[in-house]
Amino acid sequence: MGIADAPSPIAARHVQPRCASRLCFGLISSVAARQPRKILIALARADRSVSALVPELGCQVPDTPAIPVTLVRNLFGVLLMKFGFASLAVLAVASSASADLVCGWTITTAFPTGAGNVPTGVTYGVGAGDQGALTAGSSLDSVHSSAAATYTSPAGNGSQYAFSSNNWAIGDYYQAAFSTTGYDTITLSWDQARSSTGPASFELIMSTDGGANWSTILASYAVLQSGGGGAPGTWSSTTYNALYTTTTSLAGAENASSVIVRFRSLVAGASTGSNRIDNIFINGNAVPTPGAVALLGLAGLVGRRRR
Repeated sequence: MGIADAPSPIAARHVQPRCASRLCFGLISSVAARQPRKILIALARADRSVSALVPELGCQVPDTPAIPVTLVRNLFGVLLMKFGFASLAVLAVASSASADLVCGWTITTAFPTGAGNVPTGVTYGVGAGDQGALTAGSSLDSVHSSAAATYTSPAGNGSQYAFSSNNWAIGDYYQAAFSTTGYDTITLSWDQARSSTGPASFELIMSTDGGANWSTILASYAVLQSGGGGAPGTWSSTTYNALYTTTTSLAGAENASSVIVRFRSLVAGASTGSNRIDNIFINGNAVPTPGAVALLGLAGLVGRRRR
């Protein structure tokens, strides 16, 4: 073949459908033989090309072309025949055991400091979450009845900053607003601490209709002191202390376009008594897409025929 007949570098990277099918099947089969659990999870969740799935499968294929997911799904039945219909049970258990970060706040930016610069007033917010799949439109705020409340960002629980405020009255609260669209089995975790004169008792309430109605998630929970006599620990930007972390499920928050949770004080604190919150994380399981559900139905049909 002469120089003029040589394929271009771009053309050389394209793979014919039949070759792509063989490459795809070879790739998936080799991983499935060693890790059937991983391959089934990846295929059931597939909404993208095999090249995008490669990191999820834990293998590497240099210059892998973008192979349509439809091709992957067509091979799914063949893989089931090879590795067994019983693997679907593994898939169901494995999928339910994994959770994704929907939205989270780690307070990445320091609040203004210095005379005349420290934020004061009845409310202050840090804006949208800095982590997670659904941060757009989310918010984290502190709301007080007293305009004398001040807002600072001291050390967090193993993170650089926390969201702190003082002048706590009964009914004052931290509020996190977010969406869980596309997710179920929602859980919430957060770190919270107080000064020696800050409020020590809170409740957790939730609304999924913009605040028109509220349900009680935790009727009462204790907030531990950070630093000082009798405190179980001191918050530090370099050391995490699990004693200050609370985790709870949010029943009723599944696949909701709007969820609001409030960490509301049940007692008043001294005017200088502070309370701070950090590392607020909302987790959930991605709801299977209609295509993935149809894929599992097809897999069941293949499994029945195999018998």
